[in-house]
Amino acid sequence: MTCAAPALAQLERITRQEAASGLKAALEKGSQAAVASLGRTDGFFGNPQVKIPLPESAQRAEKLMRRFGMGKQADEVILAMNRAAEAAVPEARQLFIDAVRKMTVQDAKGILQGGETAGTEYFRRRTETPLRARFLPIVKKATAKVDLAQRYNEYAEKGVAFGLVKKEDANLDAYVAQKALDGLFFMVAEEEKRIRKDPLGEGTSIIRKVFGALR
Repeated sequence: MTCAAPALAQLERITRQEAASGLKAALEKGSQAAVASLGRTDGFFGNPQVKIPLPESAQRAEKLMRRFGMGKQADEVILAMNRAAEAAVPEARQLFIDAVRKMTVQDAKGILQGGETAGTEYFRRRTETPLRARFLPIVKKATAKVDLAQRYNEYAEKGVAFGLVKKEDANLDAYVAQKALDGLFFMVAEEEKRIRKDPLGEGTSIIRKVFGALR
């Protein structure tokens, strides 16, 4: 989505510094709200939009487990994966703040004139790799508590050999870390879209001024 001519004219009347400040305030507010909503008990597990299921290629095994009365064990695995994601997400808080502070005026201009999730895409480019590195040890620690990853990985290695499990799904910790990242950026995007849609509902005057001009 590109700014229409009237919106661009409005933006011209706002200084570059104001535009950058407004955008930074909006992205910091939205990203911190996303982290807060996910980085708590049931942040993932209680939210159907981001709840982490077993890897797709393991879901056949899950159905068999439930058929043979092992539903409790399957539920424990799914709960442990989501608890691991909830424990990892708070690591994003400072990285998001740092990404906002390092944003250039050129970055801000591109985001303001970009699509409705251009800010989220900026975060993803800047933070996904370091976030994955921070998430993995936390996920491993959480899954180790229920001896989950080792049992899954043993099963998955055999599954890959027989073509039953996709190679990218063969390491549970890596799968959970990636799903945690996907869920986090999904929620950041939802916050960004909300702020863009209703800037007047935001408490900060600079956010209202800049995003109000885009509408």
